[in-house]
Amino acid sequence: MSNTFDVIVIGAGPAGYVCAIRAAQLGLTVACIERYRNAEGKSALGGTCLNVGCVPSKTLLDSSHKYAEVAEEFAAHGIGVSGLKLDVPAMIERKNGIVKQLTGGIAALFKANGVTPLFGTGKLLAGRKVEFTDHEGEQRILEAEHVVLATGSAPIDIPVASVDGKAIVDSTGALDLDKVPKRLGVIGAGVIGLELGSVWRRLGSEVVVMEAMDVFLAIMDQQIAKEAHKALTKQGLDIRMGCRVTGSEVRRGKVEVTYLAADGGEQKEIFDKLIVCVGRRPHTENLLAPDCGVNLDERGLVFVDDTCATNAPGVWAIGDVVRGPMLAHKGSEEGVMVAERIAGQKTQMNYGIIPNVIYTHPEIAAVGLTEEQVRQSGEPYNVGTFPFAANARALAADAGTGMVKLIAHAETDRVLGCHVMGPAAAELVQQAAIAMEFGTSAEDLGMMVFAHPTFSEALHEAALAVNGHAIHTANRRRKKK
Repeated sequence: MSNTFDVIVIGAGPAGYVCAIRAAQLGLTVACIERYRNAEGKSALGGTCLNVGCVPSKTLLDSSHKYAEVAEEFAAHGIGVSGLKLDVPAMIERKNGIVKQLTGGIAALFKANGVTPLFGTGKLLAGRKVEFTDHEGEQRILEAEHVVLATGSAPIDIPVASVDGKAIVDSTGALDLDKVPKRLGVIGAGVIGLELGSVWRRLGSEVVVMEAMDVFLAIMDQQIAKEAHKALTKQGLDIRMGCRVTGSEVRRGKVEVTYLAADGGEQKEIFDKLIVCVGRRPHTENLLAPDCGVNLDERGLVFVDDTCATNAPGVWAIGDVVRGPMLAHKGSEEGVMVAERIAGQKTQMNYGIIPNVIYTHPEIAAVGLTEEQVRQSGEPYNVGTFPFAANARALAADAGTGMVKLIAHAETDRVLGCHVMGPAAAELVQQAAIAMEFGTSAEDLGMMVFAHPTFSEALHEAALAVNGHAIHTANRRRKKK
């Protein structure tokens, strides 16, 4: 086997495997190194996203939502169900089957495109050399014209609630619980905490979510965040803001958590399981030799420029290991950009239009600027909103909770941001993202013909509402801000 390639990619997650495939499509010789092995001890491509992140969590979210629909919502449709049973191991097995199907699909794509998979670890040395160590401990030195670092991220562990893999688990362990905990604690009310909390709440758990910050979903538009808080609380999630966990102790299989409440008083809770979801850290341990020429920033991320090039010539870094949101799709597009730039193209990426989605029910999604960000910039703007309670398709689907919010520049009418909580939020935000990429105005969206009845009509009406032209809701023409 050759030890020399045009491109070596370290990491086969959404950023790495996409970069490897695109580079191979452009006629380059490519090797992709991946260290992950699944619970069976077998090497698997796909990184965190496919193996223990995006895909398995969304699979469980979908399964748990179906269960909740049958248990709590079918009666409203005139459908009676008796003898409802829950088989958690079968649900987990379905999730595992989907993961295997998708990771196996990447292996097939590597073969079809001529990418060489190497299973083990890679360490960047000086001069674009990579020390590759396979899972048996055998080492060899690889060389390339270009090296791409795509090693991703891992859950952050905190001393006050150290993960033991049994009573206290991280986001990975939370995907493989074999039964529904009677009481479940979740540290962190971010994307992962809300999604995993939702899974087990729907299946019958009493869920308490503890968040140190005072503001719920601070990264989201706050009008949407407040609506989301109401909806999730109504579903039974006990979300406690300004709640700082100070300690935890496992006793007889249960977890006793001590925390400071928002009022400063010390409180204690006992849970059957505790999930720690306080964020993720970049995977850079043993990745860089001291003389490789690559620098890390103050947060431990690989320092790169706008095109994902590092300080070292011919070395690039993409995905969760660099600045920006830790989102699979952000990493994938960086992978395409880097592969094409290596091949001599001038591809660039628009970092201002990266959709963000929380797959609770209802979904919460956003793209572009929040109202708070636009207000802080001092630019004049108008806002249009439309409630799903006035959308025929949403009411027919018993999904009338939430709204679409569109923000446009008051002078140019160019769409600056779109924020949705409700049915098909991820898909509606993607429609807005496409429009924003081409500089669309709110008026442009309002002049387009949308099929009826569809969830998308809510986006249409919000666009009309920006300029006071909504048809199916009362217009509140806002003054220029």
